[in-house]
Amino acid sequence: MTYWVNAKVVKITRWTKRLFKIILHAPITPFLAGQFAKIAIKISEKKYIKRVYSYVNAPHDKNLEFVITLIPNGIMSNKLYHLTIGEEILISKEASGFFTMQEIPTCQILWMMATGTAIGPFCSILQDGTGLEKFKKIILIYAVKYATELVYLPLINKIKKRYQNKLIIQTITSQEKNINSLTGRIPKLLCNNILEQNIGYNICPKTSHVMLCGNPDMVKETQSILIQKFNLKKHLRRMPGHISSENYW
Repeated sequence: MTYWVNAKVVKITRWTKRLFKIILHAPITPFLAGQFAKIAIKISEKKYIKRVYSYVNAPHDKNLEFVITLIPNGIMSNKLYHLTIGEEILISKEASGFFTMQEIPTCQILWMMATGTAIGPFCSILQDGTGLEKFKKIILIYAVKYATELVYLPLINKIKKRYQNKLIIQTITSQEKNINSLTGRIPKLLCNNILEQNIGYNICPKTSHVMLCGNPDMVKETQSILIQKFNLKKHLRRMPGHISSENYW
């Protein structure tokens, strides 16, 4: 059973007509980087609507940050988009989820692949830093439709200074060509070897673990390619492998 606490809205940033973030203050229980919270909003006298969102902030940060896509007919995202500073909503006191460093085995190269707002948990993990010492290289793939949606790139570039050459960042735009990014979808860029060639590292069972976070179609398609083309296998607690995934809606 979920235990709810009040969360006060302290900041809202609307980057585009469809992409925004909210920052809340709430008396939650400490969480692990990569986990998610449940958020609820009252829509009638006795009815609430709730959704899950991953923490973007590191666990030690009191500013609880969530990045959200505005869905035209989505009740929850529209309610969140139109919140005002000082309003209160509900958040689960306890976080959930296993998309954390505690669940990832030691390897040479950790690949983090995210589409859209699924960059959130990776930002939390990288800001926190706990458990990342067990990897020699971390390769972050940040894929969006348009360059204007690379809203967390400034933060990621700032984080990169902390990790120096250990962290490699590759951005991708699927709907437009951009001189600073690869163009296309992650599955296709893996199939034609462009992603590996551009980064300069190969994905293989002996050296790599891949964390996938994004829309279910991307996760399913990429996972299939990693299994069939790269000979990776799903990672389970009872059976260690090379692929960990989280669907992001």
